[in-house]
Amino acid sequence: MTPTPHYSLVVPFYNEAGNILPLTTSAVEVLNQLGRAYEIILVNDGSTDATAEEIAACTARWPRCRALHHPRNLGQATALLDGLRAAHGEIILAMDGDGQNDPRDFPLLIAPVEAGTLDVACGWRHDRHDSWLRRKMSRIANVVRGRVLGDHLHDSGCQLRAMRREVVVALFPFELLQSFLPAIAIAAGFRVGEFRVRHHPRTHGEAKYGLRQLWLRPTLAMFRLRRRLPPVPATPRM
Repeated sequence: MTPTPHYSLVVPFYNEAGNILPLTTSAVEVLNQLGRAYEIILVNDGSTDATAEEIAACTARWPRCRALHHPRNLGQATALLDGLRAAHGEIILAMDGDGQNDPRDFPLLIAPVEAGTLDVACGWRHDRHDSWLRRKMSRIANVVRGRVLGDHLHDSGCQLRAMRREVVVALFPFELLQSFLPAIAIAAGFRVGEFRVRHHPRTHGEAKYGLRQLWLRPTLAMFRLRRRLPPVPATPRM
């Protein structure tokens, strides 16, 4: 009988076939070193490439991997939330499927959550390997988001996170949840902090976000979220 996982890792994918095997291999190596039962949930968000086949190969190779498949593309926010809600672990990890996050940073984020000092530990891509324009827009967006939503993180768009199971219960469906998860958690009373993590250049596939997805849509979503959330502290997080 498979033991109940202590850790769950959730990874959404959309047309990321070339990244799935190397990412999962690295994640398995790191999670094996932690010495606790775990599961890896690979979410296929309606991909049209060989993502489904690559996920199937991973679930066949590693019994602790399991798959969730969307019949069509529902967006990263839905894929992430579905994966989080399917997780059984007490501590839930999440990361992007583009291969730019590094599983070797799992222990760094897990430690404060295990110790009970944080409910959500977020990555901060300090040495970020993206285009100049993407980095610049991200910095501006984080400053604006901090002032409007009160999360005051350097990098709320980083998808590498560790969180307590109770945080997932407090989440609700919302567009661009992947970027606004820290703000929602803070508004719900959870303790959120951030830590510098590795960031790698993309080696397979293509970025899914253009100018509209990086600026206009998040700005509109931010103000819609502001109307839904209670007032939050204006002081910086840990």
